[in-house]
Amino acid sequence: MSNSTELDQKLTDLLASIFDVDASTITPAASVDNVPGWDSVNHMHLVVALEEEFGIEFQDDEAVELISYELIRSYLKEKLGK
Repeated sequence: MSNSTELDQKLTDLLASIFDVDASTITPAASVDNVPGWDSVNHMHLVVALEEEFGIEFQDDEAVELISYELIRSYLKEKLGK
């Protein structure tokens, strides 16, 4: 399994868990606009979970930008050097 595939799977599972939806509903198009339960409270849970899962830290200005699967994936790849 490639690092990218592993990252995608972890991200998908994490989003599904935080927003209490089936992992099959989490696609690269998933965003705050189309995922049930992606509200401000769960967004903060998501940021904390991402930091814990991947051992990274987001600045406040970065955290507010994590509003879609693709943006989160991009930030993770940048921070993880992948």
